[in-house]
Amino acid sequence: MTLHSENAGVSRHASARTQQRGIPPLILDWLIAYGEEQPDHHGARVVYFTKRSRQRIGKDVGDIIVRRLHEFLDTYAVIASDGCVITCGHRFKKIYKH
Repeated sequence: MTLHSENAGVSRHASARTQQRGIPPLILDWLIAYGEEQPDHHGARVVYFTKRSRQRIGKDVGDIIVRRLHEFLDTYAVIASDGCVITCGHRFKKIYKH
């Protein structure tokens, strides 16, 4: 799924934040394809990488690539109910499941 590269379903705010925060489009694509989801209790959902999602990426693209891109795997994205990516950033604390 190449949602970000087609620029369909990514808000201008999210595009600006990915650029400002140095998040490659590939990482956003991986978040959408492999990330775990939690509701944000405001109608959207937060998507982030877990150990399990990192393992699934490793099976599909190879563990070497995952190790080289590990600095980007602390990324999260907020996705609206219509599927549009609202924003994204780097996680600095754990996301608790509710």
